Amino acid sequence: MLTDEVKIKVIAGRGGDGVVAFDKVKMSLGPTGGRGGKGGSVYFEGVSDIFALRKFLHKKEYYAPDGQKGRGNRSDGPNGKDLVLPVPTGTVIHNLDTKKDIEITRSGERVLVAKGGIGGQGNFYFRSSTNTSPEEYEEGKIGEEHTFTLELRLIADVGLIGLPSAGKSSLLNELTSANAKVAAYHFTTLEPNLGALGEIIIADIPGLIEGAHIGRGLGIKFLRHIQRTKILLHCVSAESEDLKKDYKIIRDELKAYNKDLLKRPEIVLLTKTDLLDEKGIEKAEKKLKKINPQVLAVSIHDWDSLQKLAKKILAIVEKKV
Repeated sequence: MLTDEVKIKVIAGRGGDGVVAFDKVKMSLGPTGGRGGKGGSVYFEGVSDIFALRKFLHKKEYYAPDGQKGRGNRSDGPNGKDLVLPVPTGTVIHNLDTKKDIEITRSGERVLVAKGGIGGQGNFYFRSSTNTSPEEYEEGKIGEEHTFTLELRLIADVGLIGLPSAGKSSLLNELTSANAKVAAYHFTTLEPNLGALGEIIIADIPGLIEGAHIGRGLGIKFLRHIQRTKILLHCVSAESEDLKKDYKIIRDELKAYNKDLLKRPEIVLLTKTDLLDEKGIEKAEKKLKKINPQVLAVSIHDWDSLQKLAKKILAIVEKKV
């Protein structure tokens, strides 16, 4: 299962304490205590693995190493190693303490989220003309700690949407090299599936139902994945008893979740047309074109219709890029 939302706490390392030390070599007597090392900081880094949030399911707190205590001979203690936590590209990092959000959209992009504490000064740094043998030192500072919600929003060019059993997964499998699960019952797809049409990424968004934006069915869990798509392929099954109603249910859910989604280019796909005769297809297309003129009749058993759809997708995406 795809993990697309987790809550974790990160704690940066504490700085090391300064040290009290003195040179014991004759003619070189004096304070030599060095600084403590800096505590390790915590970073999130984007990776191309969409399943990268799984590692946060069972472990909820992450600590960067502390800096080490200072040393004699004016030597600083070793710094704590930074902790780098991989997250999928497309992750929105919500800082629950500062209420600030950060988005990671590129593989290799790294952001600092908790700064390590600085090391304390050793007694070498307290020397003066009136205090030639100081025994003062500083303790290291504590590192920052924050609680985050990590929310994955898939980065895809095209989103396949529609009611359950509208044929989305089958289409994805035929258009791309994906191997999405397909079966003759609702909610076969319990997580988004991705496929590539050339360099174009297509996401099969699990079936929505009326009331999804308030948690019905699979709820809003997957609506977030539609937000970054450039085109929506709205699948309406030829098996439907009310094509207009099925179309409107999904459009209403998009509007309730984020009305800006209604502005995305949309192609309405009349799917499973192999179940209708030619007259039935024409009648269904006519009904849908009254709602949206961008209608294509497709069937996974009709190679020509799939090729026509692929060309249409390529033309719109390239125009948008």
